[in-house]
Amino acid sequence: MTGRCCGEVLLNSNLEEKRMSLRIVRLGSERRGKELRIGTVRRPPRGVRKEDYSKLNYYDVWLPVLSPSPELVKLGKEAADEKSWEQFKRSFKAEMNRPDSSHVLDLLAALSQRTEISIGCYCEDENHCHRSVLKELLQERGAEIS
Repeated sequence: MTGRCCGEVLLNSNLEEKRMSLRIVRLGSERRGKELRIGTVRRPPRGVRKEDYSKLNYYDVWLPVLSPSPELVKLGKEAADEKSWEQFKRSFKAEMNRPDSSHVLDLLAALSQRTEISIGCYCEDENHCHRSVLKELLQERGAEIS
């Protein structure tokens, strides 16, 4: 320990030696380690008890502010070609540019420098999912993505 400040214990650590990162995952998939898993979905998993969300690898924390609006979810699911998918991406980026969402993205990018976290949703194909857009937005903010 190096000292105390306002009741917090400050520890020596060398962040250069231990690289942390953020992973983009499908919720419910196997965890890589003990990372904090964040669900960026509009709704909790159906048929799963709240106390089982973490045990079943869905998420530890639910953060719907990083999920598309219901209207955009529909637009994304209906996007059958590149043009309609690009429209979804533009609209979702506009939603994520709102102050609350933007601040959360900044926080996650900063946290990725210091701790292992993962974010995700239920979609099978990451390339046709809002989490691919979140990945892009987080990289623009300097997130360590693995």
